[in-house]
Amino acid sequence: MAALFDAADLIAGAWDPRYNIAPTTPAPVVRRSKSRDERVVELARWGLVPPWASDPGVGNRMFNARIETVSTSRAYKRPFASRRALVPADGWYEWRKLPGGGKQPYFFTRPGGVVFAGLWDTWNRGDVNLMTFTVLTCPAVDEAMATVHDRMPYVLPPERFAAWLGEEDADEGELLAGPAPSLPDDLEIRKVGRSVGRADNEGSELVRPVDVEEGPTTIPGL
Repeated sequence: MAALFDAADLIAGAWDPRYNIAPTTPAPVVRRSKSRDERVVELARWGLVPPWASDPGVGNRMFNARIETVSTSRAYKRPFASRRALVPADGWYEWRKLPGGGKQPYFFTRPGGVVFAGLWDTWNRGDVNLMTFTVLTCPAVDEAMATVHDRMPYVLPPERFAAWLGEEDADEGELLAGPAPSLPDDLEIRKVGRSVGRADNEGSELVRPVDVEEGPTTIPGL
């Protein structure tokens, strides 16, 4: 990832890639470091904890920031202004509500992976120093995706990385323009097993396609 994003590696092998990253789990983020005057890739805990929070547990429910309110929200407007990050991943999971009850997970992926728009912040109390992050979400960009879930992570195209990191000038409208219209053309929407719903489950089998009987589907190609 350091080579891919032309960033200094501050992880140095201290993290093992995972197939099931859940909120409160550490994951790599890419940000612009002012002190180093360069991009860095480092670990942060998923679930943003604002500096004013009395307890870091508030981050347990702040793992997503809505694109519609991120610039005005008390928790997110400060990091949106100056602490934006890239969050690389192979893909993401969404759960579709089934007509007869229950939910079916799907894995959204594409060759080369995806990069989510994220925000980072720090929280410090006594000897506790946390770097945390959140992932922006937006409305699903096409019918097939919306049939699984009406929202999705804000996936950034490479040409917007520099602006998102504050390395190029961009106004709020440009920053929050949403995913590229061509994104759905590159995505595979893969039905996967329900074991991904347990955060302690891990392994490549979580992203393998499965054939689950659930009755007729309206999702094109699935």
